[in-house]
Amino acid sequence: MEKGERSPRITRVSWGCIELEGREAAYKDAKLFPGGSREWDWRETGTEHAPGIQPADVEELLEHRATVVVLSKGMYERLGVMRETLDLLTARGVTAHVLQTEEAVGLYNELRETERVGGLFHTTC
Repeated sequence: MEKGERSPRITRVSWGCIELEGREAAYKDAKLFPGGSREWDWRETGTEHAPGIQPADVEELLEHRATVVVLSKGMYERLGVMRETLDLLTARGVTAHVLQTEEAVGLYNELRETERVGGLFHTTC
C-alpha cells in the first residue's frame, strides 16, 4: 500500500478527543479513511445513540475504498450500530469490527499498517 493511501495513525484518544499523527487539531468524533480524515458530524445524517451508526455514516469510508471498517461504540459502549449498516458492509465485501472506543483504536492502528482501513470513532459515552 502506498504511503499516501494509508489511513492516518491515531496517537491518542481520551474522553471527547481523538488525536492523529500529523494533525494539530483534535477531533471530538472522527471519520478516518485511506488517505485522510475529517470530523464526524452526526447531524449530517441524523445519527443518534439509538439506533446508532447508519448506512449513510459509512458511505464515505466506502467511497475511499476501505476494505475493512472499525466502528467504535463509545467509551461506555452507548452508541449502537444499525443492522442495516452491517448488512451494507457485508454486501460490499467489507469486514466490519464493532468495539468499545479504546479497543477500536488499538485494532484500527494495527490494521492501518497492512489494510485499507476506515473507521468511525465516537469519543464520549
